[in-house]
Amino acid sequence: MSALMSALKYPLRLILSFIAAMALALGAAPAAWAAGNTAQAVLYSTADENLALGVAHLEETAEGLDIQVSFLGAPTGTHGFHIHAGDSCAEAGNAAGGHYNPDEVEHGYLIEDGFAAAHAGDLGNVVIGEDGTALYTALVPGLALTKGDHPVADHAFILHANPDDFSQPVGNAGSRVGCGIIAQD
Repeated sequence: MSALMSALKYPLRLILSFIAAMALALGAAPAAWAAGNTAQAVLYSTADENLALGVAHLEETAEGLDIQVSFLGAPTGTHGFHIHAGDSCAEAGNAAGGHYNPDEVEHGYLIEDGFAAAHAGDLGNVVIGEDGTALYTALVPGLALTKGDHPVADHAFILHANPDDFSQPVGNAGSRVGCGIIAQD
């Protein structure tokens, strides 16, 4: 089956979102985003650095950091999804280091537990459908791209092999199957 025919089985809206996100990641951002309040990350497979698994768009808003990630061709199942401390995806994502944790607190779910009880990179789980697609969205008050106590630009998104079970010290999410560096526009 050709790549085009295979792609046609995915929902059109998700495909268009993925294409738009890829265009953004490649520098086709609208002029209105030139103020530096947006960033992109392309998550690549740690097993095949030429295989894109998803594209993230981040935008600072008055309410917090808006994170939207379109996955296409990612491994099926529930996966831990975190921001890690490092700025490299080398060594199958291991060069990204541990979870982004500038406050040196225990592991948790940032969106529910807040910064006092969760790492600044603890974004929970994403469920990838049988067709390899998913849309992860979160609005996180207190995260920013370059300012404040919890800036995330130049850090790595990591898609783990297993679900985050929220246990200590880092949630048992297993190996790293996807990695992408957050680059400010």
